[in-house]
Amino acid sequence: MSDRLKPLRLLPAGKGYLWGGDRLKKEYNKKLDISPLAETWECSVHPDGMSRIAEDEYEGLTLKEVIDGHPEYLGTKSELMPILIKFIDAANDLSIQVHPDDDYALEHEGDRGKTEFWYVLDAEEGAELIYGFEHPMDRQRLEKAVRDGCLEKMLHHIPVHKGDVFFVYPGTVHAIGKGIVLVEVQESSNLTYRLYDYNRVDKDGNRRPLHIEKAADVLNMEPVGNIRQPQRMVRYYFGCARELLCRCRYFEVERIKVTKGFSFSVLDASFQVLLCTEGNGGLETDETNRPVRFDKGACIFLPAGLGRCHVIGECELLKVRC
Repeated sequence: MSDRLKPLRLLPAGKGYLWGGDRLKKEYNKKLDISPLAETWECSVHPDGMSRIAEDEYEGLTLKEVIDGHPEYLGTKSELMPILIKFIDAANDLSIQVHPDDDYALEHEGDRGKTEFWYVLDAEEGAELIYGFEHPMDRQRLEKAVRDGCLEKMLHHIPVHKGDVFFVYPGTVHAIGKGIVLVEVQESSNLTYRLYDYNRVDKDGNRRPLHIEKAADVLNMEPVGNIRQPQRMVRYYFGCARELLCRCRYFEVERIKVTKGFSFSVLDASFQVLLCTEGNGGLETDETNRPVRFDKGACIFLPAGLGRCHVIGECELLKVRC
């Protein structure tokens, strides 16, 4: 493997869950032979779906293989890849579910928990998601509601619009609703406990398993109250506008609207990831002889220590760092 630092354009792993659609293929240039296409795991070293390198001497290798050969690419803050980044197309409602925190996941699953962040790329008129309980719950009421098929009545439904952001804490019951396309940034975990799946069956006629006992173990049973969109400040610069969407102990997500150019640095402490959600452009660094071109839907991994980077073109980017 080469020791020269440079941006790595990634190819995603795809997931054909039964609630998916075709918008990721049509609108985000995902050339995957999967139908429906529910999710693309854009930056992932998780064994359930690994992204691969698109070109140059690493072409065809998984991102994990490259990082195993160059652990310094993650930076001095992390020994293991801490995040997973996805596009999600909910053509139908996702299951009502909850994720455990790190402590429970480590003790019971030998894995990480799942804290996640959503940035809504598009939402049909009337689209909504589920976030938390409407009224106080306990284990007995929860199990009865699941048995009686009335769990949905206990949940807090929130209208969703393009550009909305949501931070989903472990223990929060939630579900992405029909007609929503979003980016999810999360811990590198695939732990989901389903409470209800609308009695749907897969292509073989089987219902997906539920995990009532474990879900009840980790659920926050308190009502969430009124969910408001957080205040967000857009900072304008020559050639771009920048907006911090989320910052937590695991990751930071920034939205950047590039009109002419945008410069930033990738330091030794941590890698960064660029995800293009609109438009197209190119990425230049001091080490590259020509720009790395990208279009809508592209994902680029930037190794720690890459140094000064410059984006050209007209595009919207999400920049993720840990």
